[in-house]
Amino acid sequence: MKIGIGNDHAAVAMKNEVSDYLKELGYEVVNYGTDSDASCSYAVYGEKVARAVAAKEVDLGILICGTGVGISLAANKVKGIRAAVCSESCTARLVRQHNNANILAFGARIIGIETAKEIVKAWLDAEFEGGRHQERVDMIMAIEDKEQGKK
Repeated sequence: MKIGIGNDHAAVAMKNEVSDYLKELGYEVVNYGTDSDASCSYAVYGEKVARAVAAKEVDLGILICGTGVGISLAANKVKGIRAAVCSESCTARLVRQHNNANILAFGARIIGIETAKEIVKAWLDAEFEGGRHQERVDMIMAIEDKEQGKK
């Protein structure tokens, strides 16, 4: 499985550690983030990863900025993306099981690296449950279509 990872200047060190962790777990990692601590816009990297996920260039995405919020908001503007900010592993598991989140986001200024690893592992180990959850995901995706004037 191929995972795209993106980050802004606030999360370079965490991105590198999470990337190494993913590789240890056997995942292929594609870096869409900055490798510099010079100030930059999280929106650029949120969009890059989201477009890669939407185009199926990667299977899933992970985004990291100061809080995880800004970068996830940018990603969620791309059609087909369900990016969720998680600060603990229970939510990470549930966003995959119930919302079929295809991008995980968290904040380098909010959580430490060990918590980040726990969140990543819980999210990757979880599987979408479908059923009633699929109906709800379909409803979310239909909102995108309405916004784009398709319905």
